[in-house]
Amino acid sequence: MWVGLLLIIVLIVLSIYGAFIGAERAEQFFNRPPLVVYWTALAMLLIIGIAAFRRLLRVPGLLLIHAGCVLILIGGMWGSRAGHGLQKRLFGIDKIRSGRMAIYEGSSDNHVTLNGTREQKKLPFSLKLKDFRIEYYQPVYLRIQTRQGRQWKVPVEVGKEFPLSEEAGTIKIVKEYENLKIGMEEGKSVFFDDPSPGSNPALEVQITEPGGQTSTQYVFELFPGHSHGQDKFLLRYHRVISDYISELQIIEGGKVVAEKDIEVNHPLRFGGYHFYQSSYDDKAGQYTVLQVVSDTGLYVVYAGYWMLCLGVIWHMWLRHIFSRFKT
Repeated sequence: MWVGLLLIIVLIVLSIYGAFIGAERAEQFFNRPPLVVYWTALAMLLIIGIAAFRRLLRVPGLLLIHAGCVLILIGGMWGSRAGHGLQKRLFGIDKIRSGRMAIYEGSSDNHVTLNGTREQKKLPFSLKLKDFRIEYYQPVYLRIQTRQGRQWKVPVEVGKEFPLSEEAGTIKIVKEYENLKIGMEEGKSVFFDDPSPGSNPALEVQITEPGGQTSTQYVFELFPGHSHGQDKFLLRYHRVISDYISELQIIEGGKVVAEKDIEVNHPLRFGGYHFYQSSYDDKAGQYTVLQVVSDTGLYVVYAGYWMLCLGVIWHMWLRHIFSRFKT
C-alpha cells in the first residue's frame, strides 16, 4: 500500500515538473532510464493489484479505473522513443517516431527529417501538395495618415470610394494585388499581378482631392510606410493570418489513395502516422512544412482514458443511480 502511495506521489510531482519545462525537454526527461524503470514499476504494480485484489473484479468502476491506467501507461511506453527502439529490435519494425517534411506546391515527397537530427528516413508512401493557401481575417483595413498626423481607417473593398473629410477629399481602392510587379511598355511603367511564384501584396489607391484632381498611390504590405515626398498620405495595410491550409494527397503505388485539406489542429491520418500543419514558406507561399508523428500506442492510450473516465463516472454516480432503481 505504501509503495503504491509513494509511486502516486512521485507521479504527481513528475507531472507538475513536466508541465513547466516545455514539451521537448519533458519528452527527453520522461524517456530517461530511471523513469523508464519507474513507469514499468507503476504499470506492474497496477497489474498485480488487479490480480491480487479480487474485490476489484466485483466493483466494475474500480476495475475500469485500474485497467484504464494500465493501458495509458502501456500505450505511452509503447509509443515512446524507447518503445520504438524495442519494436525495431524485437520485430524489425523500423517506424519513424517523429519528424518534419517540407513539400513544394505541385510536388510529392516521402522523405522525413527526424526531429533533432539531420537524418532522413522514407515513408512507405508519398505525400503530394496539390495547393497551399493562406486565409486572412476579414475585413482587412487600409490605414491612412496625413503629414500632419490626422488618421482614418477604411476597409479594403475594391471599387468603393470612401469620403475622408472636406479638406482631404476621397479615397478609392482600385485594385488588389497578390504579387505586384512593375514592367515597362513603350517607355512607361506598367503594374501587373505576376502569376509566377512569389508574394508582394499591394493595393492601388486613387486619391481625389476636393478640387477634383486625382492621383494614384501604391501601398505595399511588405513595405509599410513606403511613400514618395510628393505623396499626400502615408498608407499602410496589413493582413492578419487566420489560417494556412495544405491540400494533400497520399500517393501509393502510383495512385491517389487518400486526400485531405489539413490545417492547424486538423491533421491527416494515414498509414500509422499523423501529418500536422506545422509551418510554411512565409516569403512566397511555395511550400508547406508538416510535422510527422507516429500513432503507435496512441489508440491504446485513448482506450485507457475512455476506461478511466467511464470507471470514475460509474463509481461516483452511475452505481448509486442503479442501486436506487434496484431498491
